[in-house]
Amino acid sequence: MSGQATISVMKADGTSEPFSSQKLRESLRRAGADDSTQEEIERHVSRELINGISTTDIYHHAFELLRKHKHPAAARYSLRRALVGFGPTGFPFQTFVGEVYKSRGYTVETGKMVKGRCVSHEVDVVAYNDQELVMSEVKFHNELGFKSDLKIALYVKARIDDLSHSQHFYGNKQRRLNRGSIVTNTKFTTSAIQYAECAGLEMIGWNYPAKGNLQDMIEEGRLHPLSCLTTLSLMHREALFDKGVVLCKSLGQDESLIRDLSMNSSRRIELREEIKNLCGI
Repeated sequence: MSGQATISVMKADGTSEPFSSQKLRESLRRAGADDSTQEEIERHVSRELINGISTTDIYHHAFELLRKHKHPAAARYSLRRALVGFGPTGFPFQTFVGEVYKSRGYTVETGKMVKGRCVSHEVDVVAYNDQELVMSEVKFHNELGFKSDLKIALYVKARIDDLSHSQHFYGNKQRRLNRGSIVTNTKFTTSAIQYAECAGLEMIGWNYPAKGNLQDMIEEGRLHPLSCLTTLSLMHREALFDKGVVLCKSLGQDESLIRDLSMNSSRRIELREEIKNLCGI
């Protein structure tokens, strides 16, 4: 479309880049929108473009169009921003990371004090199976523009190194730590990635690494967070978080969780339909 290459958009981290209709359509495609829906939304968004428009404004415009048509892709399209919806404390995101490990066959414990060679460390997520023991530092950010930086990578690597020199009792046996990692709900800075790749530190973020990142894990396992659901209010979300419920599919698997929510019957029907479309339950 003519002229779009000259439109500058402001990203969440404060940097700018040329507007890309291809990026918009790819994000819609990945959310499950068909070609005609992608084309319609691209056409609408293009009419609203002004120089310096934020990616957040573009997202809101596309999201509202999807939701207006009651398109099941609306919940999937909101995935990246839904991860910020685990705030403000971030403790639900720690629970969520634990659920990701559980989906991959690990037993999970969260918020554990674990003794290293030199000192004890509070470890956000401990995951283990018969083959390996994994410990993860979970970094939650309330805004998309915040990134986990080099300082975080450095101190996490130091903690993992200390923990790697001790034996740990998990799964009814003494064992060494096999892997340590950082998991964040946003992105990493370039210097953090450069250090991690040099030092052998495992990092998992929204779009890092290229394969096996957080977005991939969520979509492959249908581990969409509750905050994706457009039919849940903030009050409902927080009530469920307080119960330790963080996944959409948990609502589909336990009808009592839906019955306990203060909403009318038509809203419950809409919620069940959205869960079915999103999680296949």
